[in-house]
Amino acid sequence: MIVAWDIYIQEYENYLRLERSLSPNSVEAYVGDVVKLKQFLQLTNQQITPLRVSIVELQNFIEWINELGMSAFSQARIISGLKSFYKFLVYEGELEDDPTLLLEAPKLGRKLPDTLSVEEIDKILEAIDHSKPEGMRNRAMLETLYSSGLRVSELIGLKLSNVHFDVGFLRIFGKGSKERLVPIGREALKFINIYREEVRVHLDIKPGFENILFLNRNGRQLSRQMVFMVIKDLVAKSGIQKTISPHTFRHSFATHLIEGGADLRAVQEMLGHESITTTEIYTHLDRDYLRQVIQEYHPRS
Repeated sequence: MIVAWDIYIQEYENYLRLERSLSPNSVEAYVGDVVKLKQFLQLTNQQITPLRVSIVELQNFIEWINELGMSAFSQARIISGLKSFYKFLVYEGELEDDPTLLLEAPKLGRKLPDTLSVEEIDKILEAIDHSKPEGMRNRAMLETLYSSGLRVSELIGLKLSNVHFDVGFLRIFGKGSKERLVPIGREALKFINIYREEVRVHLDIKPGFENILFLNRNGRQLSRQMVFMVIKDLVAKSGIQKTISPHTFRHSFATHLIEGGADLRAVQEMLGHESITTTEIYTHLDRDYLRQVIQEYHPRS
């Protein structure tokens, strides 16, 4: 039982470090939350692997840490860590059902996602070396990420046949194979065309990958990790002091749209969110702007 926990915890730690690019302190905190659950099961002599944990054990664990005197904030943070761990297991196909879905945490407000300013995005794009074949691919890739707000899985799986150059739309198959049409900007299409005509055409494309847009130097589909590493390298070169992942470009896409006055439901459709409340998290800059207007111009401020 202990071995099973250690294996899954190590895989989760690798995911947090490599794919989510979290800081060492954040990784330690997230992993620590899962270790606490493991220790609780050991202390109470419950021989249960991570894949066999149910809502009952989770509720008993939360009751236990509450009795230890942990604050509501600490409890909420631990629950958030456990939810992250089980989302990871579901995402990896280890579990079909997430046992933390019904696990309630104290209402402490919602953490806003990190975003990049337009200037910071320009800095990252300017750090790309266009003299190298992979540089032109990376430019087309990041332009597409920011232009259309794709998930990294949608980006690496994007097919040439689903890039509709004539109308400026991408046909995307997102979570649960749900299809949506997403607009893509002229700049992104320009760099896709340059990459396709000057770089991709010279690759020895392996069988089965002929229709995949973004390929590695061996003519195969890019991995998620490769996209993360490309962005990490460019961020370092640009001198931006933030932890940035492909998802940061998605957050920035949504935030900049809403900041510019885009309709929430239109952004919801483009992101492929099922719930409008999922999209509402991106309205933070808009609200800050409204607050600033009140403070500067309202006679009663």
